[in-house]
Amino acid sequence: MLRRRITSLLSSSLQNGPIYRESVKISQPSFQNFPFLRFSRHPISSIGSLGWQFSRAYSLLSLNDLQDNKGARKQKTRKGRGIGSGKGKTAGRGHKGQKARGTMKFGFEGGQTPLRRRVPKRGFKNPFSLTFQPVGLGKIAKLINAGKIDSSELITMKTLKDSGAIGKQIGDGARLMGRGAEHIQWPIHLEVSRVTARAKAAVEAAGGSVRRVHYNKLGLRALLKPEWFEKKGRLLPRPARPPPKLQDKVDSIGRLPAPTKPLPFATEDAEAMSTALA
Repeated sequence: MLRRRITSLLSSSLQNGPIYRESVKISQPSFQNFPFLRFSRHPISSIGSLGWQFSRAYSLLSLNDLQDNKGARKQKTRKGRGIGSGKGKTAGRGHKGQKARGTMKFGFEGGQTPLRRRVPKRGFKNPFSLTFQPVGLGKIAKLINAGKIDSSELITMKTLKDSGAIGKQIGDGARLMGRGAEHIQWPIHLEVSRVTARAKAAVEAAGGSVRRVHYNKLGLRALLKPEWFEKKGRLLPRPARPPPKLQDKVDSIGRLPAPTKPLPFATEDAEAMSTALA
């Protein structure tokens, strides 16, 4: 604002100043006190001009000149505020009727059978369905070679999640797949929710073992995020037993917190494990 006032005062004072008809040498005015002005020298084009035209030296865009584009802001229509607005009296609803007096529930068609009841049902949603995130043996072998997984310890679903083998959308657990089974050339021990026949055969052929363990929703959270319970000041839940329909699909109940040593499957394996640990 100060720049505009100074520019207007200078231009008006120069235009309204006295006119000298005599050939007098006019010295160039000094504008050292106005560094924001730029001058361009042109011949005299109008009466009262000294041949100097002033223009801004700063950008034409200023913070006080910012404004929305035309039509960017539209005022809200105020209904029922007089006939001059075009939306007064009935406010665009017309005269009488159900639509003018009130509203109706969504999908109401005046009493006839609505569309949602005319269309037949298709399929169903199984409330007992389980979703498992797949993980291949090739990916596990790659992480072992990279040093992100220790093959000498038990590989649980928490180990797979921390190493990046499975993502956050784990669902009800992890399913071990046989993709890249040829890369498993050393014994590894895993505990997952489900395992395919090819993957189990490949791990056992290398001298390892795979155990199918059962975790419910709360138990799976306690396995993957035990720090959440510590932050809330809660104790870890007890491992849940599998329902009768899933007992033939799992080998044992999941352990909490995350275990580091595998469990043997039979008495002979238990004796061998105890001998090895001794």
